[in-house]
Amino acid sequence: MTTESARVADAVRRRVLEHTLRNNGGYLSQACSSADILATLYLRVMRFGPSIAPLIPRAFAGVPSRENPDAFTGAGYNGARAPELDRFIFSPVHYALVLYALLIELGRLGPDALQRFNTDGSTVELIGAEHSPGHEVTAGSLGQALSQAGGIALARRLRGESGRVWVFMSDGEFQEGQTWEAFAALAHHRIGNLGVYIDANAQQCDGPMADVMTIEPLADRLRAFGAEVHEVDGHDGDALAAPALARLSTAAPTAAAPTRPLVVIARTDPCCGIELLRERAPKLHYLRFKTRAEQDAYEDLLEHWQGRTP
Repeated sequence: MTTESARVADAVRRRVLEHTLRNNGGYLSQACSSADILATLYLRVMRFGPSIAPLIPRAFAGVPSRENPDAFTGAGYNGARAPELDRFIFSPVHYALVLYALLIELGRLGPDALQRFNTDGSTVELIGAEHSPGHEVTAGSLGQALSQAGGIALARRLRGESGRVWVFMSDGEFQEGQTWEAFAALAHHRIGNLGVYIDANAQQCDGPMADVMTIEPLADRLRAFGAEVHEVDGHDGDALAAPALARLSTAAPTAAAPTRPLVVIARTDPCCGIELLRERAPKLHYLRFKTRAEQDAYEDLLEHWQGRTP
């Protein structure tokens, strides 16, 4: 039986494929690899209230500063802040299209929001920033968001808040030195109210990770940096949810608070659900159609997909 998270993930891939066809380009492989992770996080792991943000995304109001009271973040799409609710930090901001598609499928963002994608003055940006739907911080270059998330988690612990901080990352970010500095800081400050989910699809913009600069054995390295690490099938919702649910189930009032960050390495397939993408291997980072025949093949795939019984 198809679970709700698997159904939503499938719909996210289809929506990103539709967008890619309309715009002759898109981060399609990222949708293939990460849709199950993000759907599981939103539907089974993270504790959010209803969205408090408009279904039609607001226009860009300028960068945050003391002189700009109109500035805002996209965190409202994840609900209001409350001590007992979670916070979500989205790190690989080139995956923004995937997050927008997910928010639409969950009813947190309007169905027409992608019409504003990557247009001048829009917050629905190609590369998400703090004002983009579902985003809370500007992650900048890869590897910066984890440091921000660690600071937020430490502040929440000092305030006595029970809500956790969850971070979604790509495996390419583990080629960045700041990522490892952040994990060293998490271990030093014994930050146990933070969880990290990694889309380990073994790909980056220049090709396979192993050819560009390997990060393996990633699990062993993270354990050496003080994390509690689990490796799972990134397309199995039960396996994805299990480490986080186990951590939550031990958080009884009398239990000792965890002192290590939780890391789930989700081993994923960058062509999951769209086998046609394998013809592009090993360069899968961004899909732009090279020929009319190639575009027609993806159009046929989408037509077949839309004709399937839900």
